[in-house]
Amino acid sequence: MDIRTCFNSLEDDLLTFAQNLVHIRSYSGDERNLALYIREEMEKLGYLVSIDAMGNVIGQLGEKGKSILLDAHMDTVAVHDAAEWQHDPFSGEIIDGYLYGCGSVDMKAALASAVYGGALAYRLGWIQDKTVYVTCTVDEEYCDGENLKYIFQDRALRPDFAVICEPSSNKIAIGHKGKGQFIIRTKGVSAHGSAPEEGINAVYEMAEIITRVDALNHRLSAIGNEHGTIVLSNISCTTASLNAVPSECKIYLDRRIAPWEDMDEIQKELDSLIEGKNASWEVGELRRSSWTGYNIHYIPFHAGWKIDQSHPFVKTAAEAYETTFSIRPSSYLFWNFGTNGTTPAIMGIPTIGFGPGDPMQAHMVDEKCDLGQIKDACRFYAELIRYV
Repeated sequence: MDIRTCFNSLEDDLLTFAQNLVHIRSYSGDERNLALYIREEMEKLGYLVSIDAMGNVIGQLGEKGKSILLDAHMDTVAVHDAAEWQHDPFSGEIIDGYLYGCGSVDMKAALASAVYGGALAYRLGWIQDKTVYVTCTVDEEYCDGENLKYIFQDRALRPDFAVICEPSSNKIAIGHKGKGQFIIRTKGVSAHGSAPEEGINAVYEMAEIITRVDALNHRLSAIGNEHGTIVLSNISCTTASLNAVPSECKIYLDRRIAPWEDMDEIQKELDSLIEGKNASWEVGELRRSSWTGYNIHYIPFHAGWKIDQSHPFVKTAAEAYETTFSIRPSSYLFWNFGTNGTTPAIMGIPTIGFGPGDPMQAHMVDEKCDLGQIKDACRFYAELIRYV
């Protein structure tokens, strides 16, 4: 059976699966119902399926030769503005060639394409001498990469290749920026508001640091393509009352790290931001509980990554792309946002990204994904499995 005939036999089920994924709300930490549904669908398609202690769903096809992992996270951001949506966020409506709903782009369409892409390759007999893993992971929106780190450690798994199925408008992505999330605290001395000279205002101490942060971002932005960024994303202070001098001020910084930037230099950069001030900085560690109750400890300080276009895996992906789209890729994408790809890339596993949907639609009101891209992504994943 040729791929087009085989795909046509799966196409309706693929789109129904994508719709049903959108129907099931799966905010970060609340993916249980979606995980159980995905397990059921995978088993119908012939996968060997398990759900690990963290709550990730791992589907496996084949057990020989080279291995490739396709990863798609199950969780979505929460909808706080449902009244602004013209289409119900969980309707999974298909209108004018688009699948609408929360997570349709980020990244339930890709999850459906990956699951069915593996099934398509399996039915075509392309997995006889290899192993395919499709991982449907938890809590990526908060703790990107921790889910795959757990899977790799728990299963003693190291795939030969990894594909991160985040939205890329069906272009091959060859890397993304790293991330550092930091807290800076300044200390002051509390005093009554009627006698501020008796205290030291921690907010005023922070003011110059904030100016330095802004200046640093301007310097980074002037570097050129694939530059780092830094932004102040939250500020708060501790004060005895509204008529008292604040004794502490805290800011939260989001630092995006270009692949060429040195992590030690990032730490020196933070030292420079607080130099001369009664201040300290630390990595803004995050502790969360997954839907199974597993405690996740996330340290958001990891490097960016970029695979060279001349790497054999990128060439293989380009071959699969040409077979799928009848044209060679004219360019490669570099994501500005973080993904689970940070884990396999840091481990030295050849990693690319590819997924349906416009990344600019992620987390947006009336989020929508092109049906044609969902179908094409499914075929691309199957072809990539064939060629590795």
